[in-house]
Amino acid sequence: MVAKESNMNLALTGLLLGILMSAMDNTIVATALGSIVSDLGGLDKFVWVTSAYMVAVMAGMPIFGKLSDMYGRKRFYIFGLTIFLLGSALCGIAQDIVQLSIFRAIQGIGGGALLPIAFTIVFDLFPPEKRGKMTGLLGAVFGSASVFGPLIGAFLTDNLSWHWVFYVNVPIGLLSLFFIMTAYKESPQRSDQRIDWGGAITLVIAVVSLMFALELGGKEFAWSSWQIIALFLSFFVFALSFIFIERKAAEPIISFWMFKSPLFASAQALAFLYGAAFIILTILIPIFVQAVYGGSATNAGLILTPLMLGSVVGSAIAGIRMTKSSYRNIMWISILSFIAGMTLLATMGPDTSRLLLTLYMILSGFGVGFSFSLLPNATIHKLDPRFRGSANSTNAFFRSLGMTIGITVYGTIQTKLFTSQLEEAFKGQGGGQGFPGGGDPRSIFEPEMRAKIPDFVLGKITTAMSDSITTTFAYALIPLVIALFFVYFMGNSRLEVEGKDVSKATK
Repeated sequence: MVAKESNMNLALTGLLLGILMSAMDNTIVATALGSIVSDLGGLDKFVWVTSAYMVAVMAGMPIFGKLSDMYGRKRFYIFGLTIFLLGSALCGIAQDIVQLSIFRAIQGIGGGALLPIAFTIVFDLFPPEKRGKMTGLLGAVFGSASVFGPLIGAFLTDNLSWHWVFYVNVPIGLLSLFFIMTAYKESPQRSDQRIDWGGAITLVIAVVSLMFALELGGKEFAWSSWQIIALFLSFFVFALSFIFIERKAAEPIISFWMFKSPLFASAQALAFLYGAAFIILTILIPIFVQAVYGGSATNAGLILTPLMLGSVVGSAIAGIRMTKSSYRNIMWISILSFIAGMTLLATMGPDTSRLLLTLYMILSGFGVGFSFSLLPNATIHKLDPRFRGSANSTNAFFRSLGMTIGITVYGTIQTKLFTSQLEEAFKGQGGGQGFPGGGDPRSIFEPEMRAKIPDFVLGKITTAMSDSITTTFAYALIPLVIALFFVYFMGNSRLEVEGKDVSKATK
């Protein structure tokens, strides 16, 4: 243990604030993008505001995880937090969209260190018998951030200005910085290991290529364009180079020997699959509420509260049960609940009551919440402390990658379904042109324009939107069904209490 008992709560508070701030950042900014583009211009470049941050985070996670193993957690957590706050302050004073995108990349460099190192510090601070509850708490904060982000972003944008979606990070971050600097006492730790520069460079180029291909494909450029093909080819070449270098490196950025453990490999696969399925709920449920039910943007954000509450309860239960049952047994509850919730969401229609939608979200959130606390613990199971940072950052990397691919794939599916169903609904009627809103289906998101649309037209549009979303939820069952396979291969390992092996068997 590396900190006095009296300081642990303050250190934990600092970590919770850092996780809340970094996990909430993308969702809080997304809410303000309309106002940002209206003020700064650059509609053709607004995608870079999100892409620059995500690319920097994804590229930095494995590298910072390895560096924290080599030279200590505290210095790199403080470094990441400082860079994140600097980037936030710069974003608030950006004068154009290009500047803002550059400053978002600076923010992302810092963000890549915060989440994985925060979880690793908890594993260092607390003994195994408390570790489950503590990571359950961190997981609950992580899950809640995706729900509260849009609400806070909408409130700040409407009542202050878009600049405050960045400035709000400063007081939160300074508090986190103060608590970590004063309360977290880390044992001196330095390693003679060398940084794997070849692995770091090829990993960054591979991640940047993949992220830009996914972000720009179908938006800025056609999927078949030479730009997107070149980006995918770059990803393929540098990913293979990275794997080759890592297998030869003495101290690799990502240690492939860890994947020889069925538990570790399964935890990474589940993080990826859960990330891909969960992110689509946080995006499409608010759209369903606003476009199908006719709710306001605020209502659309509030409607996610049951999803958050379910995830908090699931994360807490997983944290408590980890010393009493195997990871696999707990994840069976998780995956079956998640599949049941997603299946029910896929059966919805315009006439589905909000009460049923709420119950479906609670069940889905309950299922996914287990993963927030359990998978990081399963990832570092029986690993030497000097590998925990690298292992945890790998888990965070796979979850983020799953979320990114999930947004791209399922967003494309929903858009194509909606467009084709609209064309079918208004076949022979000019594609629906001529009704209020200029034939633009986006008018159903605006209460004033929605009220002017004839009922028979509105009914067709809302039905098309509803069907496109629920069909996408049905497709989102695919990664969850695949996840059943990886849950089975987790084996019978469970969280071990210090001085006592509570594992009945390890497969």
